[in-house]
This record gives sequence, C-alpha cells and structure tokens, in this order.
Amino acid sequence: MAGRRARTGRGWDASPPRTADGTPRPRRGRRAAGDESGPTAGPLDDETGSGTPSGDETAGGRGTTPPRDESEVAREICLRQLAVRPRTRAELATALARRGISEETAVGVLDRYDEVGIIDDAAFARAWVSSRHAGRGLARRALANELRRRGVDGDTASEALDELDETTEAETARALVERKLRTARGEPDAVFRRLVGMLARKGYPPGVAIRAVKDALAAQSAEAAEFAERLDADALIDAEGDAAGGPGD
Repeated sequence: MAGRRARTGRGWDASPPRTADGTPRPRRGRRAAGDESGPTAGPLDDETGSGTPSGDETAGGRGTTPPRDESEVAREICLRQLAVRPRTRAELATALARRGISEETAVGVLDRYDEVGIIDDAAFARAWVSSRHAGRGLARRALANELRRRGVDGDTASEALDELDETTEAETARALVERKLRTARGEPDAVFRRLVGMLARKGYPPGVAIRAVKDALAAQSAEAAEFAERLDADALIDAEGDAAGGPGD
C-alpha cells in the first residue's frame, strides 16, 4: 500500500531468520519441537524412563498407610474418654464396643488399665457420691441409681454410699428446703407439697423429706409455723409408705 513503511526485519513483525537449507531457525528462548531434555519435561521413572509417577507419588504423593494396631486405637479411645471425666470400666467398655473394638482387645486394654490404677470403680463411686451430694444435694437412693446406670456393681456402690450417713443426709435436706423457702411463693400447704416433692425427686425418703420441710416451715413465719404445727408428720410418712408399697405389699 502506498505510503506504508517497509519492514525492517527487526521487531515483532520481522520474519524469523532461516538456515542455509531454508528451514526457519527457532526464535531465541524457545526450544524446537520434540526437544524434551529441558526442565519442562516430566521426571523419568528410575527404571523405565517412561515418566510414570512411582507408587509413592500416586494419590497426591501419599503411599498406602498400613492399618493401625487395634490395641493402640482402643487405648486412644479410652484416654480421650478419661480426659473429659473419670469413667467406670463399664463406661469405657461401652465406648470401645461402639467404636467397633473387638471384645478380646477391649478386655485386654481394660485389664491393663485396672492393674495400673487408671480404672478404679471404687474410687470413682466414692468421688461421685461426694461430689453429687455436695453439688446437687442428691440423697443415697438417687446416687445409687446413678452409679448403677454407670455400671458400678452393687457392693462397690454400697461401700461408697455408706460414707453418706443419715445425719448428713437430713442436714442436707434441711439446707435445700431453707434455700428454696427464700423464694417460695404461695400458701403454706402448696409450698409444703412442692418442697416435699423436690426432696423426693432428689432421692430423699418420705420421712426425711416431710420432717425437713415441716421444721423449716415452723421457723419461717407465724402462718407457716401454725400450718406446720397442724401437720402430723408420722401419719403423712405412713401414707407415703403405703402409696409407694402399693396394694399388694
């Protein structure tokens, strides 16, 4: 086209130089087709030279992990359970079974933990009774139910519950009632029924519950004291016992 500048042979639009036989010479910085010797070529296999990744390089560079020893897995499960709170042997056995650990392995691990003192159902029961009575005000009957649900055998539970005597139980019942009375509202007879029911749910026998509430009401106010004076604690206790025993007893 008229007025258009002729190519200089330099710059982006210049034709590539040619060799003596007329073949275009590759530009500087590029490799000729088929040259695989540079750093862009894939690694060659040590034996075949085919560039196929080895077994360790497959699946994201990770080899096949050998299966773990079942005893090791069982120990880890137990230690994680014990890190949360103390456990009974029965609780740990249940956790192992739930995770698919065989009974033979579970027995072996738990036996070893018994030997070294990591599992101690007697110590667990004593600590449970002490903490639950002090913290929640639970009486022996409720504590016995909790220990049974956690797999503590009857003899071990009885030994722990013997440390909680009747005097301590009665004192705790009275303290619970006095605490509730500070915020109790309603007529004395309604308050009486609610407080006796509260103690019953915590496992207190009818006699302990009725006497604790009657004594606390008598010390609260003149109206409550008058109501408490009219209460026949022994008759109420007998009535509660008949209701609990049922018609066949």
